[in-house]
Amino acid sequence: MTARLLVYTRTTAYRHDSLPDAVAAVRALDEFTVDHTEDPAALEEPLDRYAAVVFLSTSGEVLTPAGRRRLAGYVGSGGGFVGVHAAACTEYDWPYYGELLGARFDRHPAYQPGKVLIEDPDHPATGHLPAVWDFTDEWYDFRAGPRGRVRVLLRADESSYEGGGMGDDHPLAWCREQGAGRVFYTALGHAAEAYRDPLFLAHLRGGLTWATAEAAA
Repeated sequence: MTARLLVYTRTTAYRHDSLPDAVAAVRALDEFTVDHTEDPAALEEPLDRYAAVVFLSTSGEVLTPAGRRRLAGYVGSGGGFVGVHAAACTEYDWPYYGELLGARFDRHPAYQPGKVLIEDPDHPATGHLPAVWDFTDEWYDFRAGPRGRVRVLLRADESSYEGGGMGDDHPLAWCREQGAGRVFYTALGHAAEAYRDPLFLAHLRGGLTWATAEAAA
């Protein structure tokens, strides 16, 4: 039995050209059935039929007040939430969302190759990865590091690229619990090429699997 996901890609700020590839990649994961929308009214409806809500490179203010209430209640009562890449550039005016996700986007250097360090290999999103993973992305900096509030899974090696702004402790992916719900976030996934990369797709699959585990139980 597959887990049903609500994949939300509404943008009111920067819009990633990779979104069609990203949605197609999630649809292609055999473990999940995907409902995709950019309609904020979809988040105002009961979400109980979904194992997780996925904010896939959303940006800006994307929810109505009713949608905010619905999402908070859904996660608190056991629903999964997954944020990918620009999900950290979303809902800056809603304090709860920053708590839910764990951190908020600040800036990024140029899109470039760098190295990802696997901090926690004992997680479905990381167990398949090499200890040092060569990847190309935007290497998001965050307004404040999430460590201490989240379980850090991946961090950036800032010595491997130009323009990093967080230093040695630069988390890139993490998970946490919110009420009875599970939250997973990865800062990776800027370009369309990521959604054709087997290691990244396995990383994303693992995060989705973890976030939906309790909801599917």
